[in-house]
Amino acid sequence: MAEHPGSPVDEIVAVYDSAGHDLGSAPRSRVYAEGLWHASAGVLLRSTDGTRIYVHRRDPGKAVFASMHDCLAGGVVDPGETPEVTAARELAEELGVSGVALSPLARLAWDGEWNGRPLRCHLFAFEARWDGPIVHQSGEVVAGWWWTAEELRRHLADPSWPFVPDTRALLADLILK
Repeated sequence: MAEHPGSPVDEIVAVYDSAGHDLGSAPRSRVYAEGLWHASAGVLLRSTDGTRIYVHRRDPGKAVFASMHDCLAGGVVDPGETPEVTAARELAEELGVSGVALSPLARLAWDGEWNGRPLRCHLFAFEARWDGPIVHQSGEVVAGWWWTAEELRRHLADPSWPFVPDTRALLADLILK
């Protein structure tokens, strides 16, 4: 499905209120244009020994946070989908990883901004362990690599490093301590 607002194929996403209650659904373009609360789910992928974290750079064609770095493979929650189902689907789509156990990691209500407009999202983060191959989906991820938590921490300490802001906020309590 296209991700660009106003495109002919405008994905329908689940819409929430500020407290995290499901309100129904709306086209992604409307969610972004009006700053409606929605939900996303992502997976922090660690090596099986837990010493490395997979970091990637988003495709320049993404509707939000294009070309920025992230360490969550994820996306918006579809209507009728649980955040865990979304997380597993997105991990398989973006990095080619499937069949792994997901453990809840954190949740964040992020009331932010993108391109001068409000962007409000309930972010559900999970963690998985994997040492197998990574296969980037074209249009989603352009590059990726494994870093230690310290390497990621050092990069996140630089506010000018282009990193997805909602994940940066989520990681403040998890990795930056």
